[in-house]
Amino acid sequence: MARKILEVNEMSAGFLVNKEIVKATDRISFNVEEGKTLCIVGESGSGKSVTSLAIMRLIDYAGGAILEGDITFNGASLPAKDQEEMRHIRGNQIAMIFQDPMSALNPVFTVGDQIAESLRLHQNKSDKDAMKEAVELLRQVGIPSPEVRAKQYPHELSGGMCQRVVIAIALACRPQLLIADEPTTALDVTVQAQILDLLQNLQKETGMAIILITHDMGVAAEVADRIVVMYAGGIMEEGSVEEIFAKPSHPYTVGLLKSIPGFEANDGNELYTIKGTIPRINQLPTGCRFHPRCEHAMDICRKQEPGFFQIGQDHKAACWLFEEHAAESKVSPARAAIEHGEVRV
Repeated sequence: MARKILEVNEMSAGFLVNKEIVKATDRISFNVEEGKTLCIVGESGSGKSVTSLAIMRLIDYAGGAILEGDITFNGASLPAKDQEEMRHIRGNQIAMIFQDPMSALNPVFTVGDQIAESLRLHQNKSDKDAMKEAVELLRQVGIPSPEVRAKQYPHELSGGMCQRVVIAIALACRPQLLIADEPTTALDVTVQAQILDLLQNLQKETGMAIILITHDMGVAAEVADRIVVMYAGGIMEEGSVEEIFAKPSHPYTVGLLKSIPGFEANDGNELYTIKGTIPRINQLPTGCRFHPRCEHAMDICRKQEPGFFQIGQDHKAACWLFEEHAAESKVSPARAAIEHGEVRV
């Protein structure tokens, strides 16, 4: 069994809004193993990006904080470290690829300089050696004529090339953990596939762990070893990629899968949508946070928040439908929808 490199334990992170502390993530727990990919999926506003900012301790600079729980990296608590200690970890042992490559890059420095910066900072390389390695990193991530590109500015490169530059910066110090926050959102389909292939190939070469944040279930199916499904700051379901796609259990997970164009459930019919919208983090409903949008909500769902119920050996869901005495049948209506052919996964 692979070693757990990152463990998130009952972690809540939030922000001060109108003199009130509001949780953007609520007591979430998961772990990431060496050489494996964990995908965090969910709609916008689910808390995916806040989770990544909390792990990197960048939430401190966004007016937020880790409110409770712990995040351990290689056995050491990240919330217990001060920002000076975190500067030696960020970009070195843990690196991050941000959503928009154009905003992640500094427009007044060449891309070569921006890659070389982390090498000078974390590995004490000379300017000459750092720039030489920067060119090699550009070559490694598939940018043609890297010697020329290293001397160019971000605005002179395409969106796909800028994303590859951001990946090169993240990989410069050979991190043990890479967090990729929607790395393909702003790219066309062809470039998306190239970036995902690149990340998978680099993972095989370096053995790094990856947390991939996405709202695209198709992307998760392609690259994930495990999947965490988030909604309104909480985890709804967690399991291996095979379990999540073969036996989706939480109604929210089933809804996400049924919403994918091309699924047999949608053939010749209007595309399925999950009714309603995700709630504001300071206006969460009582009970289960998904119950206002759930087709299978029961009375208990409106009154009491569910804990996790074990679905399989390493598969769990936070849904009252799996509580032995909550419904007349132990078979989830969400699961029954799959078994009766309403959605095929």
